[in-house]
Parts: sequence; C-alpha cells; structure tokens
Amino acid sequence: MHEMALTQDLVGLIAANCAGRRVTRVVLEVGKLAAVVPDAFRFCFELCAEGTPAEGAALEIVELPGRGVCRDCERECELNSAFDRCPCGSVALEFLSGEELNLREVEVM
Repeated sequence: MHEMALTQDLVGLIAANCAGRRVTRVVLEVGKLAAVVPDAFRFCFELCAEGTPAEGAALEIVELPGRGVCRDCERECELNSAFDRCPCGSVALEFLSGEELNLREVEVM
C-alpha cells in the first residue's frame, strides 16, 4: 500500500512547516489517474498524524478528473482510470491531466 508512504511524507512535510501550531484541516488534490485510493489515504492519514501537529485534522480530498488524448484518432477524452480506452477502442493514450497529487491547503491554529 503506497498510500502509507505518501501519507508519511505528507504528514512530515506539514509538521516541518507548521511551526508547531495545531493543524485543523488539510486539503489534498488527487487526480483520478494518480493510482491513489482516497479511502486508503484517509485511513493512513489518521494513523500517520497521531502524535503530530496534524493529529485530529480534517482531511479533505478533492478528486481531479483524468483527461487524455488518443494517439490514433487524436480525440481528447475523459479518463476514470489509467486503464481506460479511447471511445475509438485504442489504448494508445497520452495523459493530459489526472496524475496530480497536490497539497492545496493547510489550516493551522
């Protein structure tokens, strides 16, 4: 479960930059193609935040849509997973968006 390693890094980054203040809310952007399971990330966040300034903080995950362009028909399409096909049936897709994993906001007291 790579969500645990990602969450550990995220909590470490937050703790290192919150100047000892208590974190009340974290907003994370996760692309549909990022291979991150939001529910697993929430579970890991709760565990990793224990004993840190982020303990008890609300985690808000904003899912960003995936978009790709087909190398065969040049059509742009929405993607819900990295394994989706173009409506033409091709799997030759170039991802345009949806692989993001961004820390958008941290609220502290």
